Amino acid sequence: MSDNKIIELPDFITVRDLAETMGASSIDVIKKLMANGVMASINQEIDFDTAAIVAEELGFEAKSEAEAEAEPVDSADLPEWRKIIENVDESKLKRRPPVVTILGHVDHGKTSLLDRIRSTNVADGEAGGITQHIGAYQVTHDDKLITFLDTPGHEAFTAMRARGAQVTDLAILVVAADDGVMPQTKEAIAHAKAAQVPIVVALNKMDKQNANPELVKTQLADSGLVPEEYEGDTMVIPISALKGDGIEDILEAILLITDELPIEADPNGPAAGTIVEAQRNKSRGVLATILVQNGSLKQGDALVAGSISGRVRAMFDYKGNKIKSAGPSTPVEIMGLSDVPTSGDMFESVKNERTARKMASEREIEAKQAAKSKRSARTLDQIFSQFSKGETQELNLIVKADVQGSLEPIISSLEKLGNDELKVRIIHSGTGNIGENDILLASASDAIVIGFNSEPDSSAKNKAATEKVQIRFYNIIYRLIEDIELALHGMLEPEYVERATGEAEVRAMFRISKVGNVAGCMVLDGVIGRNDQARIIRDGDVIHEGPIGSIKHLQEDVAEIRKGFECGISMEKFNKLKEGDIISAYVIEEK
Repeated sequence: MSDNKIIELPDFITVRDLAETMGASSIDVIKKLMANGVMASINQEIDFDTAAIVAEELGFEAKSEAEAEAEPVDSADLPEWRKIIENVDESKLKRRPPVVTILGHVDHGKTSLLDRIRSTNVADGEAGGITQHIGAYQVTHDDKLITFLDTPGHEAFTAMRARGAQVTDLAILVVAADDGVMPQTKEAIAHAKAAQVPIVVALNKMDKQNANPELVKTQLADSGLVPEEYEGDTMVIPISALKGDGIEDILEAILLITDELPIEADPNGPAAGTIVEAQRNKSRGVLATILVQNGSLKQGDALVAGSISGRVRAMFDYKGNKIKSAGPSTPVEIMGLSDVPTSGDMFESVKNERTARKMASEREIEAKQAAKSKRSARTLDQIFSQFSKGETQELNLIVKADVQGSLEPIISSLEKLGNDELKVRIIHSGTGNIGENDILLASASDAIVIGFNSEPDSSAKNKAATEKVQIRFYNIIYRLIEDIELALHGMLEPEYVERATGEAEVRAMFRISKVGNVAGCMVLDGVIGRNDQARIIRDGDVIHEGPIGSIKHLQEDVAEIRKGFECGISMEKFNKLKEGDIISAYVIEEK
């Protein structure tokens, strides 16, 4: 084993940075390069292989950062089915078919590609194409099965992931060669990258006269998917879904990439998997499309999915054929659940219906308790605390700005923040308003949404409240960068917000000895508390702002007074209240 000190290097590094990483002189590094026939200045970039040779000659062993990140998977990163199936025997795990999702802009040919892949697998003599009965299907290529999940879009893909379901092994990104990378394409890239699945680009519509593949490849590189011919690691495959060109190449690429992935399951173990979608049918009851991820689900099996239980009364494959059993990576439609389960919920088979009902009941109670004590939104001022406890190593951000001119310097500045221990990771960035899709991605990625002169629409606000996602707004770039930097160093001051509590109208004035002027009021709205702050509004103008001194009801001091009640209110350091004045009370709270 080598005694050389191990260092981690990126794919490209400047001579100066390489020297600093090794603690060596830049001159020594340049001399070693010259000895190996490479003429480079101190600020010139060299590739990893060249840097590794120089490092070895100076007593170091270089490893690529990509390899260093590919550490052994711990229990937290195991597939969800591994977390609900106890005592998995590793020796019984076998290769399973890969599961593939196709994403892309709505008009770029996603549906056409799905249809073309299906039609190439129609058996000889079978009339017409295969009718898709469920939102998933399987094809065979080189005697190997591939499962395709036909999600409606990257929103559904991420909504399932937000519930803990990680069902996809690889994503096919469809991009039209005549249209290029669109905003929806960038969103799909962000969602697939956040899910940390490999991406293959299907460059569609190559049959069109105005196809411009080189321009699209440049756009892809700018979006973080660098094609292989640009010395990147993204396979970009030209196809024509209309004519059927390149379909075999897509299937080959799927098998080539997924053959390198550790996708395994125990076909003879307990059945477990994910609910893909579900609905109630008037004549057939609850129908659920599921993906079996471990074991073999059989007709008659009792199962529980979330807080729903049932028994598999009937099971159908993607062609609509009735089947008795389904193994790993098999999509099927089942009948027999007691209610409609939620997309993304995990299911597992159990020994009998009684056990299933008991487990479902217990989970329902747990869900209600969890709803009462919902986790608070992950906020910037919590990040350093979580990092200190070893709970996080990165700050995930989604950044939306009003214009591209603002977005670029923000992204550039944010990417320079952080260090080797606590990193800033920009999950997605774009221009325009903050949408529901941004909130979904933030929820699934445990990210904070940053808006620069960008506001959320109403559906995004509602989704953020439901999913407990924090949105922070800025209109000054340096303030945005400063807040993120302070959060990374654990020095971010709490954010305070004003909350209106109540409003009262002055109906009469009284003079009370030892107290002074007291306003006889009627509370018009809310609750006014003795510790509240208040603004005195006269003829539409604020004439005073300060703390409330006292509140009396029937000559008694009270802590608060509610809407519809009369009271006496005095203000601290202000005795000029008049009839008709409005007392608008509020409190300042830490957000």
